[in-house]
Amino acid sequence: MVNNELSKFKPAKPFLKWAGGKTQLIFQLESRLPDYVLDSKVIERYVEPFVGGGAIFFFLKSNYLVKNSFLLDVNPELIMAYKVIQKDHLKISSLLNEIEYEHLQKSEDSRKRNYYFIRDAYNEQLAQIDYDVYNEQWIQRAAYLIFLNKTCYNGLFRLNRNGKFNVPFGRYRNPSICDEVNIKLVHQALKNTKLLCADFSRAGEFIEKDSLVYLDPPYRPLSSTSYFTNYSRQGFDEQDQIKLAQFFKKMDKKGSHLILSNSDPKNRDPNDDFFDRLYSGYKIERVPAKRNINANPNKRGPINELIVRNY
Repeated sequence: MVNNELSKFKPAKPFLKWAGGKTQLIFQLESRLPDYVLDSKVIERYVEPFVGGGAIFFFLKSNYLVKNSFLLDVNPELIMAYKVIQKDHLKISSLLNEIEYEHLQKSEDSRKRNYYFIRDAYNEQLAQIDYDVYNEQWIQRAAYLIFLNKTCYNGLFRLNRNGKFNVPFGRYRNPSICDEVNIKLVHQALKNTKLLCADFSRAGEFIEKDSLVYLDPPYRPLSSTSYFTNYSRQGFDEQDQIKLAQFFKKMDKKGSHLILSNSDPKNRDPNDDFFDRLYSGYKIERVPAKRNINANPNKRGPINELIVRNY
């Protein structure tokens, strides 16, 4: 059973490239869903406190009947884009089509200049944007974000200390900037979904007994050069990982079904039991994955990641 007619033909997928995206772990995670979900194909209440690119959410919406969803992220730009597609998918598709047509008509040098022109415009909007009240400016800003994401180097989202997007131009021959079909599918998937820009702790307001909760925090870095947690100005350090483990235990007491993923410190140091200690008493598994974002191709390869469950 699926939740809408469109997903029978083509499932929704993330509309942004997102570091740490879970596309490669989808089937590892699906096989570990609670038995009642796997048997019934129904999820009454789904909560995801670090939605990011939303790969798991979109997979579940396309393959299960998800009755109510609650998606949170601390990144206001990300939640803004989700809300725009939820409310105004036709307008953002139209604007992205215009941006894509104009961009692809240009020479490579002109594309580069256009990229930096739009990046500057996006950053200049920062001082004026009202993140609390939905307005027409959100549509343009979300379109700029998608354009930058599809044309920047490696599809990264990175902010400097002033909160400005600072990823350089990426050289793509024919980037797909506007995927109208997928934007429509994402719009459909976001029905019956509450979107909130907030810290993960706010998710506790929506978690009830038997809720399915997937936690995909910024991963603890495996090395000093792999710290891809700056998707917001706040960052996410070891103290935050400890707070998250405390939150996990608190939500466990509510009777919810929790599944969490993170990096495995034992890839680097077999004696590093940071997460084994934090989640002692819960089911901890190590599954193979790939490191997708690394400037050095030789450092992209198979590693283990952690999947932690309370059931």
